[in-house]
Amino acid sequence: MTDLAGLTLHLVHLPLTVPYHVSYRVYEDFDPILVEARDGQGRSAWGEGHISPGYSIESVAGGFEFCKELAAHMVGRGTAEAKAMARLRRHESPVAASALIAAVEMLEDNPLLHLAEDVTLPLLTPFHATEPGAIEAEVEERLGQGFATLKVKVGKDWRADLARLNRVRDAAGGRAVIRLDANRGFSREDGVSFARGLDPEGIELFEQPCAADDWDANGAVAAISRVPVMLDESIYGLADIERAGAMPGIGLIKLKLKKMGGIIDLRAGLARIRALSMEPVLGDGVAADIGCWMEACVARLGTDGGITNAGEFNGFLKTRTSLLTNPMAFAHGALHLAAGYRPEIDRDALAAHTRAHAEYTAPVIA
Repeated sequence: MTDLAGLTLHLVHLPLTVPYHVSYRVYEDFDPILVEARDGQGRSAWGEGHISPGYSIESVAGGFEFCKELAAHMVGRGTAEAKAMARLRRHESPVAASALIAAVEMLEDNPLLHLAEDVTLPLLTPFHATEPGAIEAEVEERLGQGFATLKVKVGKDWRADLARLNRVRDAAGGRAVIRLDANRGFSREDGVSFARGLDPEGIELFEQPCAADDWDANGAVAAISRVPVMLDESIYGLADIERAGAMPGIGLIKLKLKKMGGIIDLRAGLARIRALSMEPVLGDGVAADIGCWMEACVARLGTDGGITNAGEFNGFLKTRTSLLTNPMAFAHGALHLAAGYRPEIDRDALAAHTRAHAEYTAPVIA
């Protein structure tokens, strides 16, 4: 049994190369909590949790304080007991707890993180342009980069959203599929109106039309939409997956490591989605290096608890700086991981981007 000898928490600030737009805010930077777990032999492992202001009731400051309070109780215990403590309190701050759990899972050398062979995982790309000329130019740019799935944000003005969507689809001309994401931006009425106006040609899915806790509104949109609806913000565990599986028109569910409580529970959730005859989607577009790597390790399992579509674990492409000495490789619209790849933290880069930190070490018993 592995003992948890120490935990170090880093609140990190990572500026983005370009602003990232969602319906409820514009990201200029990411502020993940990075967790370093250590055992008695001096080995280190990492976990990450990015709390997105406006996404849920969690706050960055609150999540960091939660990690500090829980970490003080976790150190000195066996890893199984430490994970159980975090899982028991996951409802208080799901993202923060998941970062702690994932770090311990890596410290345990979980086999899900072992890559026995080279892995190539197609990624989607966010799509930003709004004006006709810029739309055509960005489509060609994204296709030239090798992307075959474009993520188009909607959720503000459903009429304008439909018009822009049609321009993007015309520019793509069948060379890429489109994922629509409302990020909870529509009211029930506007979500229904938008869905009724959708031509399903070339559209893979319509993500989270309405508020996360308004299951009735999301269900109303899904019931009339000719494009399958996918839930994201509504999903925090197996109970939510089961609930979604009973709703007509919900064809897909997206999971994120930071909401599921670690890689073991993430794989179980993805498998359950498929068992309920829905399609799983995976990835956090606002995760950094460690979060994206862990999601990719699970994604590559395919139908055995992974995914078979474009991954959304692309946040590492959005930051100006990698926190790794061996950054993950991206080429031709895909993430490429060599057999045996393990991320190595660049401690100088980490120190340069850390806004706050806290360290907890188990007492040494003579």
